[in-house]
Formats: sequence, structure tokens, C-alpha cells
Amino acid sequence: MAKSFRGGVHPDDRKRYTAAKAIEVASIPQKVIIPTRQHLGAPCAPIVKVGDLVKKGQVVAEAQAFVASPIHASTSGKVVEIAEYPHPVFGTCQAVVIESDGQDEWLPGLPLSRDWQSLDVKELKDIVRLAGIVGMGGATFPTHVKMSPPPEKPIDSFILNGAECEPYLTADHRVMLEQTERIVTGMKIAMKILGVNRGYVGIEENKPDAIEVMRKACAGSSIEVVPLKTKYPQGAEKTLIKVILDREVPSGGLPMDVGAVVQNVGTLVAIADAVEKGIPLIERVATVTGGAIAEPKNILLRVGATFAQAVAMCGGFKEQPVKVIMGGPMMGMAQRTLDAPVIKGTSGILALSAADVNVGPERPCIRCGRCVDACPMGLVPSMLSILGERSAFSTAKEEYDLLDCVECGSCVYVCPAKRNIVHYIKLSKAQNAAAAAAQKK
Repeated sequence: MAKSFRGGVHPDDRKRYTAAKAIEVASIPQKVIIPTRQHLGAPCAPIVKVGDLVKKGQVVAEAQAFVASPIHASTSGKVVEIAEYPHPVFGTCQAVVIESDGQDEWLPGLPLSRDWQSLDVKELKDIVRLAGIVGMGGATFPTHVKMSPPPEKPIDSFILNGAECEPYLTADHRVMLEQTERIVTGMKIAMKILGVNRGYVGIEENKPDAIEVMRKACAGSSIEVVPLKTKYPQGAEKTLIKVILDREVPSGGLPMDVGAVVQNVGTLVAIADAVEKGIPLIERVATVTGGAIAEPKNILLRVGATFAQAVAMCGGFKEQPVKVIMGGPMMGMAQRTLDAPVIKGTSGILALSAADVNVGPERPCIRCGRCVDACPMGLVPSMLSILGERSAFSTAKEEYDLLDCVECGSCVYVCPAKRNIVHYIKLSKAQNAAAAAAQKK
């Protein structure tokens, strides 16, 4: 029987548009816009200048802190501008703009051939750090940081998050089918870095073909494939850990507090490519889909290609979208322009038609309790929204466990009053963080 968790919702997953479509490789963009901030943490500093000629895989912006990740050129060409450009998460951000020379020429020495089993843990960790790898499920936390738990928090279990529970998105599904061996290799490398012997692969049961191929690939190893009930947000780190390991991450804690590390499918492929081939993270698979897209697809896109270019590869819009989102409809970020570039965390580009959405005016909470039933974290979202609306930010944190919210959007999905619950929660978190920073200062 597939494993599950308390709460959650069952939206129409709408994965049928792209689940059976093989990954297509995008053409080389004439120009790439590469933001210097593509991760959670400090932005990078450009180390190239306008007029420089760069090769694919060359570092163009260096990390300035431990919690940061270097940025690489995604094609060869000439640096034509370093300026503020649209960013899909931060609104605007400094970016290195490279005009392609059409050669797509690698930095000398790349790709290489390397036996990962002959490398020690420090060497492996350094490779991951220098390759600019981040969590590719959307959170973009630098992977080398996640793979460096303090000595007092030993890790005994590694989990591959293959749930891909967000509606519409099928990129991870296709990667599991088409790059199975790369995933398993990346997983074994990650387990070696962490010093763990037991690995788990969590996949929702609506992907039986992925469960089958991953089971075959993991046969005879210490990696177990765990079928999960199809329910949102099955892929949230804390719910995965509870479902697979029956461990509960403490309030305000992290997975490492219960001896676990969770990584995304794309992240493990990137680890395998970096360690065995020396290839940094310069491209990723994303699902371009939604009711407004003429021909939804799964596409291997270069970092720095624009959303407009990705949409054009899918035949453009068949009708004007009412909303464009980076990621999925539950946790994704609404976009104001298609000139925003693909970044390391772009799991999907979703163009919703009028028929895809159900919008209406926000009304007062009616105390129905549906959000409480749906919350996978056992919170009271209705109160968190009311407190956020009334600017009672500290009360939300101290009395209603604000920081335990994973912002999955299940509460918003079931709310009959159409309250912007997650918006109020994000506001409360931001205000508490600002207050803490001011106090520290």
C-alpha cells in the first residue's frame, strides 16, 4: 500500500499534457541573460567584463559566501552587458549578458572523464560546490551546504524526492525515465559524501513507469524505491521524511535534525554530470505547459534563455494567458514579463488560460476549518491569515508556529472565501525576519 500523510489535497494534476512527451533539447539561444543570483543565499559577483570572450562552462560570477553558488556561462560568446534585468523570483537582478558565437564551445578540458569512486569525500564536495549545483526542485539551496551537516547532526538516511506532486509538472518524471542511470549514480555519490548506507526513492503512484525503471536500476543496492500515495504536497521535505522514515522534523528544525537529507531528481543528475564529466550546472529540464500553450513540452533549456524563447519552442500561445507562473500552480511564482530568464530553479513555465483558473474577490474568513483539515503541518492557517492581515506578525510566530508553514498552498486551494492565506503568511515571515535583523543590528 502506498504511503501517505495527514491533510493534503487532491487537485487535478493535469500532467497528461506532457507526461508521455520525451525531453526535447532547445536550440542555442542567440543571447543568454545569466543572473548573478540563482540560489538561496548571497548573490555572486561578476568576474568578467564587457567585451570578454567566454566559453561554455566558464565561471562568470563567483560566490562571495559559503551559502552561495558560482554561476557559469551556458554557451560560448561575448559578454555584451552587465546590468539589471528581469528576474523570475527577485523582480530584477544583476545579470551577465552573453551574445552567442554560435559555436557553443566548451571551456578547454571539458567535458572530462572521471571515476567518482576513486575520489574522497572532500574532493567530491568541492566538485559539487564549484559546479554551482543547487536544489533544482525550486528552493535552490546550495547543494554543497546541504551536504555539509555539522558533526553533531549525523545523517543516516538519504531520500531522493521523485514525488513531483505539483500539478502540470512532469520534468522530473521524464528525467527518471530517460536518465535513470545518471540519477542512481548521482544518488550513490551523494550517499558517499554523507557517509550513509541507506537510500530511499519516493515516487507518487501516478508514475508507475518511473517506479518500475527506478526499481530495476536500484536492484541489488541499498536503495529502496517507495511508492507514495498521489496527494499534494507529498513532495514537501518534511512530509517525505515523515512518510518514508516515520520521523518528524521538530518545529523550527531541519531534516538534518532527524538524520535525513532530501535531494531533487535534477540535482542528482547535475551531481553525476559534475563529478564524472566536470560539467557545471548550465542547463535543466523544465515543463512548459498550461491551457494557453499551443504544444506543451518537456524541454532541456539553457540557463539564461528567456521564458519567451521557451514558449516559442512550444508554438507560442494559442490564447492569451491570464497568468504565467514559474513552477507549478500551487507554489510557483507569478511572472510579469516573458523576458525573465530561465534560472537553475526553473522547474516549469506555466501559462494558464481563463479556463484553468478560479479567481474571485477575497472575503472574510468564515471559520469553516477546511484549511485546518488540509494543512499537512497541523497548523491553523485561518488564524495565520487573520494575524497577517492585522499585522500581528509576532503573535503568528510565537503562538501559531508561523515558521513551520511550508507554504504549500493547500489551505488556499480549499478556502471557500478565497483568502490569500499564503500571501499573509509570507508577509508575516518577512516582517518577523526584518524585525530580527533590525534587533541584531
